[in-house]
Amino acid sequence: MTEVADVYQKPVSEMDDELLPVPEHRTHGAGHFLGLYGAEHVAATEFVIGAAFVAMGASIQDILIGLLIGNTLAVMSFWLITAPIAVKTRLSLYTYLEQNMGALVPRFYNGANVLIFVAISAAMITVSATAVRALFDIPPQVYPYPSNLYFAMIAASASVIAVAVAYYGFNVVAEFATICTPWLMVMFTAGGMVLIPALNETLTGYTTLAGFSDFVNLAGATVFTGINAAGEPGIGLIEVIGFAWAANTFAHFGLVDMALLRYAKKSVYGLCTATGMMFGHYVAWISAALMGAATASIMKLSVAVVSPGDVAYYALGATGFVIVVIAGWTTANPNLYRAGLAAQAVFPNIARQKITLAVGAVVVVGSCFPFIYRSILPILAYAGLVLVPIGGVVFAEQHILPRLGMKSNWHRLKGAKDNMPALITWGICLVFGFGLNLINIIPFVYLFLPTWVLSLVCYTVLAKQAGAGESYPEAEKREADFDRRVAEYHAELARRESHVHVKDTSILTKVIRAIWIVIGLLIPFVLAWRVLFNSPDLYAYYVNREMFYDVTIWCTLIYFVFAWWDLQRGKVVQRRDVGNSGAATPAQ
Repeated sequence: MTEVADVYQKPVSEMDDELLPVPEHRTHGAGHFLGLYGAEHVAATEFVIGAAFVAMGASIQDILIGLLIGNTLAVMSFWLITAPIAVKTRLSLYTYLEQNMGALVPRFYNGANVLIFVAISAAMITVSATAVRALFDIPPQVYPYPSNLYFAMIAASASVIAVAVAYYGFNVVAEFATICTPWLMVMFTAGGMVLIPALNETLTGYTTLAGFSDFVNLAGATVFTGINAAGEPGIGLIEVIGFAWAANTFAHFGLVDMALLRYAKKSVYGLCTATGMMFGHYVAWISAALMGAATASIMKLSVAVVSPGDVAYYALGATGFVIVVIAGWTTANPNLYRAGLAAQAVFPNIARQKITLAVGAVVVVGSCFPFIYRSILPILAYAGLVLVPIGGVVFAEQHILPRLGMKSNWHRLKGAKDNMPALITWGICLVFGFGLNLINIIPFVYLFLPTWVLSLVCYTVLAKQAGAGESYPEAEKREADFDRRVAEYHAELARRESHVHVKDTSILTKVIRAIWIVIGLLIPFVLAWRVLFNSPDLYAYYVNREMFYDVTIWCTLIYFVFAWWDLQRGKVVQRRDVGNSGAATPAQ
């Protein structure tokens, strides 16, 4: 924890930007967050989660309604819980904890983050390895452990590359991820469209669908049957809602996404998470499930063990290998980077690069074990259960304590070494949450709700006893003076960094953009539409599907070349714009 005296005495201009609230002029509008959440939540995990719902035996009605309700609840949670605190404090959760929770809470919290992000990174790299596996004709990995030495070598090699990227070139990967979003959206949709006629033919003998009711009947009979992999009745509507809501619990109830939403101009922009929830966690999950079921039928395997690489290949041809590798890496790298940052917070005397390598070594080993990526839904749910109590503590500080006449920053004002109420609350909630799981009173995907409520009550009571309701006039005066100096510094930054953005309207840029939109996105979608709606028999279906396969891989190559070119031209224009105005580029 940064010593209070040091914070108040040090000139604001010499402080790390991460320790200060985000200045108003560096905030973003709705469009930024619509794209950001679309990029982050359309990823390789969708192949795994879609198949998981099939294996767990969800019915088509429960999927269509349950995912809609659950993802709506997730969007509402981002809007009503995460965004208001992020916009009010303008701090990331990690910085907030460092400034308000003493020394032990941030240390333990970041330790938990290391484990979670390592598991997610390993899972995503394993997903990428399943695509490369198919290229070398390595058999599917149906066991929790690697049953083929070459698969382990591929997974380990992919991990080493991901670790090297996180070590050296994270900014390049972040830029690359931003241009992947529209392509991933089109390909996830197209993959389902391409395999629907084959599924329908196995059920009805026809390759065409007359309407949406035919799609519902098809999906209910072949994919979301209501019977799980063991042949027993599967999960119901309540569980589907819970899985969708809990998949990002650590980000909304747990407040991890304060790091992103602190840049929002208004808290209502929390609704922009709908691009990730409603497409990535609704359309893409359903489409991935359709692709997984069709692939399992073709390969005569259980959908529970069909790999994402096989699914993508049968749905998208050679393009499928690209989508799995890209979606896996663009998800794994930022999580690996976060794991390195969290580990550095636990071991502050070790450089980030060295700690990233140490964390990466664990990821290399974990990526060889397929059970990790197949367990991604439980991992996400339990991650929420571990992190949600701290989100509840921060929520109580920002919303409950002030309404009861107490101070939200009482620990900083008091100057105590550790925030014991927060630490005790976290311990009580972990015992409570995992205890509820052991006695199996409620589905584990809903354990975060009573745990979060308990954290509000416990922390409010304990904080009052620890001094949250007391007065600290000297400390409050220092803090007010510090806030004034921060406001003056931000005003100076705004004067230096303000400039009118110059839009690139050149003919070349317009041509480049038209090429990647039309060839990279529109043509593959039209070809997939042709497969779905213009395949009157199996012969026509196979002809249309092969055309889709053959053309789409070249469209994909053109898309990434020209989209990357467009991105680089935009950066050149921005640099010239900033240079001509004499403004500094904001650090974000």
